[in-house]
Amino acid sequence: MAIQLPCKLALFQPFTSFCHQDALNGTKQCVSFPLWVSSGAVGLASAGSSRFVNLGTRQARHTLKAAEIFTPPPIDNDLHAIISEMGAIFSEDGVVETFQNDKDALAAAENDVAVVEMSQIGRIRVTGEDRIRFLHNQTTADFQKLKDGEGCDTVFVTSTGRTIDLAKAWVMKNSVILFVSPSQRQSLCALLNKYIFFADKVEVEDITDKTYYFTLVGPNSSKVLDTLGLEAIKDKPYGSFMHYAIEGTPVTVGVGSGLASPGYSFMLSTDTAGIVWEAILNAGAVPMGAAAWEQLRVWQGRPAPGRELTSEYNALEAGLWHTISMTKGCYIGQETIARLITYDGVKQQLYTVHMNGYAEPETEITCNEARVGKLTSCVEAKEGSEHSHVGLAYIRRKSGGENLVVDIGGVSGRVVEASFVKYALPPQ
Repeated sequence: MAIQLPCKLALFQPFTSFCHQDALNGTKQCVSFPLWVSSGAVGLASAGSSRFVNLGTRQARHTLKAAEIFTPPPIDNDLHAIISEMGAIFSEDGVVETFQNDKDALAAAENDVAVVEMSQIGRIRVTGEDRIRFLHNQTTADFQKLKDGEGCDTVFVTSTGRTIDLAKAWVMKNSVILFVSPSQRQSLCALLNKYIFFADKVEVEDITDKTYYFTLVGPNSSKVLDTLGLEAIKDKPYGSFMHYAIEGTPVTVGVGSGLASPGYSFMLSTDTAGIVWEAILNAGAVPMGAAAWEQLRVWQGRPAPGRELTSEYNALEAGLWHTISMTKGCYIGQETIARLITYDGVKQQLYTVHMNGYAEPETEITCNEARVGKLTSCVEAKEGSEHSHVGLAYIRRKSGGENLVVDIGGVSGRVVEASFVKYALPPQ
């Protein structure tokens, strides 16, 4: 059943705090932020449960018995059931592949607004007193400049500067949430734990299965926020986020779609995912599945692990210049990246290729019979385009760049700049 909102503030309210009686010692515990921000004062869930607390009241502060906190959500709010009833097709690992509306969803993302259920995206919570210093030393971004409520894109790289993953970080009061690619979730948790030394006050926890994650994408994304009463986040810089509550249960909303298009991201508890999903749809968003998102990713030039982000390419070749700080000091891979920038050592760059047919990723790209690069992704083009397919490819700098005419395994193509990536270091 669709949720009717009698007024735009009926669903979301600013998240303030709640109190409850500790089940062990009877003392009153108070939390002034969502539980995924907490470093363990209340805990994420009851024993044997992967669900966040269901606070169950609109009051900003209230008292609950411990047994009342950990209650299952109403069955009619189950997101999987709601999405299944919409005709969604799931992959074997539970990812929403399509709502059987890919054409309409892509048009909405380009011209209106789409919402993508992206809970397959990994969510890693890093806590402890040393968390900022620790992450500052592990990735390319300057974490020490970020304050509570701010975020950024950052890249995990190898000691030789090769790319592992492009991640997003939200810096919260007592934690940092990392949003990582699904294929890299487990390996990055292991990598982070590997570099925690005995004296480091750092803890790493995978909270992917305890939360949901939605993305709004499209030029009218802000109109959805207006309808939901979330206007306060609209004018914030990229990466910023704010905490809200539905019936006291936390929802965190951040600026950025993960692509070049405008948009917003929602991280929320399992209790309220269904409510929020239906509210977003009622506000005018068109549902989108992973298949359409993959097309959109390639159209806009966002690199992905296993395609553009591999041990063959470094972060500068992948166009992730905006994630790199030249002033932060040492981090894993820093020497290689700094040397490439200083001596203009980038030999190839990631581009979009408008193609007149399909070619398999990994196909060699030539120009005048000379090898100039390699195709990494290929999808169908937008309806009405002069070209039939769009690819992403690494092209050698000395061969040229934009408007270079190339051959991809017998398919002709033209090289253009990708909208998501950058081709030079932005002002520091």
